[in-house]
Amino acid sequence: MLSEKMADALNGQVNKEMYSAYLYMSMSAYSTYTGLKGFANWFMVQYQEEMTHTMKIYDYLNAQGAQVKLAAIAQPPTEFVSPLDMFEKTLEHEKFVTKSINELVDLAIQENDHATNIFLQWFVTEQIEEEGNDTEIISELKLIGEDGRGLLMLDRELAQRVFVPPAASSE
Repeated sequence: MLSEKMADALNGQVNKEMYSAYLYMSMSAYSTYTGLKGFANWFMVQYQEEMTHTMKIYDYLNAQGAQVKLAAIAQPPTEFVSPLDMFEKTLEHEKFVTKSINELVDLAIQENDHATNIFLQWFVTEQIEEEGNDTEIISELKLIGEDGRGLLMLDRELAQRVFVPPAASSE
């Protein structure tokens, strides 16, 4: 059984994950609008991943007998300076999510909530991957600079990304 404080914190994370999905959907829409369909695909896959994260926490709350309390989702930005700007904002946002996950782990440890601590370890590992992917693409975009040919090559590469649902767990 979750404490009220832990349930509230996990409900807050549901909102943050929903915002993440909304942000990446916005970036996908903007990429489509600007003719970068590969970037649009990459961000749409990111949207799908964030929705999966949302549902993992939603299901965990329900499994622990806590009430899921949905809150309003803030409007994400709809305009971006460049693909590099989008990925820099993506990395910044993922660092924010990492900090939030770490705070949840700290709370679980503080409350001796071993089940929630174990549950959250999947998210800790996931955030390492998220930040690593973003950093790699930022590096590539910086190498490309203003070279339109390089941007089109990266766009084609990002078009190959597919959504792979996480393996089912026992939660």
